[in-house]
Amino acid sequence: MTTTLLGGRRPLHNARVACSARPAFSRLRRCGVFASAAVSSSPAPVSEPSAPDVAATEADTRADRTADASSSAATASDAPRPGYHPKAPRVPPTLIKPGPGSRIDDMELLKNGVILVDKPLGWTSFDVCGKIRNMIRFLEVKKVGHAGTLDPNASGLLIVCTGKGTKFCDDFQAQDKEYSGTMRLGEFTPSYDAESEVSERSAWEHITDAELQAAAAKYVGDIMQVPPMFSAIKVGGMKMYQLAREGQALDLPPRPVTISSLRVWRDESSRQDVHFYVHCSKGTYIRSLAHDLGRALGTHAHLVALRREASGDYRVRDAWQMADLITEINSRRDAHRAAAEAATAEAAAAAAAVAAAAGAAAAVEEGAAVEAGAAVEGQQA
Repeated sequence: MTTTLLGGRRPLHNARVACSARPAFSRLRRCGVFASAAVSSSPAPVSEPSAPDVAATEADTRADRTADASSSAATASDAPRPGYHPKAPRVPPTLIKPGPGSRIDDMELLKNGVILVDKPLGWTSFDVCGKIRNMIRFLEVKKVGHAGTLDPNASGLLIVCTGKGTKFCDDFQAQDKEYSGTMRLGEFTPSYDAESEVSERSAWEHITDAELQAAAAKYVGDIMQVPPMFSAIKVGGMKMYQLAREGQALDLPPRPVTISSLRVWRDESSRQDVHFYVHCSKGTYIRSLAHDLGRALGTHAHLVALRREASGDYRVRDAWQMADLITEINSRRDAHRAAAEAATAEAAAAAAAVAAAAGAAAAVEEGAAVEAGAAVEGQQA
């Protein structure tokens, strides 16, 4: 068989063509060779292809090579890397909230749980987590965290995650929040709340309810908000409230937040205090909202009361009172310890009984051996 290159100029006898594993015609086209098999030993003439045929052949060749490269790349990307082990899927934590009789039926749930707590005034979020961590230490739970800080002067819903449930803290923290509270007009504090003393006062009596509603409407939607100096935001490795207490003042850049709804109203008994209910996005500072609303009204304002009503689908009405939670966990812990001690005592008694039975059996065997030995000696005598 004789193979002829394009143009029929240089015959190649018994030519071997290196191509990919494709049908014969496709392989030869990729290598730019047309093979013509003849019954006789003489080669059949091959005509010179036209320019369009050559261009089409080259285009097919490029397409085939591109397809081969894409297939190889896909195969390489799909192949697992050496030593690679896929991560196990996260197990959703169990929601632990007060039920009938406010009982936690299974303490094992605390190893991967979410506890809804109604944080009392005066407690920090860290205080709540530390108390729960100490109470469930007997379950060997090492990780306890929360999904969103509440200031000591604020109360309401605090989502506490335990054990493997702490992996979901960021998910819970990213949810929208709902707050109720009270701001006081005409007074300024450096912390924007009642944690610091009033340092400035201004007139507020001229503010009408219509002006209050109009000012509040300006803060509904996507807004830019400047965080308060007294906050946990870190600058240069230090928290802002630490710098503020040292007398350092920094200009913080505004951050985007979303106020989905804001309702404000006043009671006739105290026109200086403005009550509110707000639905907002993660990262919204209600203290800054009170401060900014006061400025929009041409006066000062600071936060005097705050309560977190909801976080995502979780609401404070479904949360544990801290005192009830402490009582419940302590009682269940004591019952757990008593059961463990009883099981230990039972196991020790069972082990002692087995040892006594083994000793009695050994004594019987020893007595039988002595009798057998005496019988043998008697026969020999």
